[in-house]
Amino acid sequence: MIEERAIVTEAGQGYAWLEIQRRSACGGCHASDGCGTAALAKIWSNKRIRVRALSDLPLRPGDEVVVGMADGVLLRGALLAYLLPLALLFVGAILGQAAFASTGEELVVLSGGLGLGSGFLIVRALSRRLRNDIRYQPAVLRRTAAATVSGNVLSSPG
Repeated sequence: MIEERAIVTEAGQGYAWLEIQRRSACGGCHASDGCGTAALAKIWSNKRIRVRALSDLPLRPGDEVVVGMADGVLLRGALLAYLLPLALLFVGAILGQAAFASTGEELVVLSGGLGLGSGFLIVRALSRRLRNDIRYQPAVLRRTAAATVSGNVLSSPG
């Protein structure tokens, strides 16, 4: 399970809107000073993402929670978004090469582009169909320890 800390911005019946700070793995890398990827990560590091997650917990805005998603869901989503259009690009180009080999490369490129475009349309249709499926949505797993500490702590005499 992939887990990430988040802050509740809005809570409703069965769901919560969360704000997640975007982070990269570059913070722990020793070569990040001379790395172009680390430079890009520093530019986008203060960005926040707003996400709707399923929740059975009674939450309030400002609560710190841990949100999670199953590993397989993320892998299937990445394969759907990246691999399907790329595969259809190649299929379109191969079919275009077989059908229009004697006419030139323009129709082969066009058929590859049509395959890529149809791949994007299929991804869009499938993502709309899976949008409300609870298996593909993040869920609030628990509150963090910081959120469960009471605010009424007596201080010891100084």
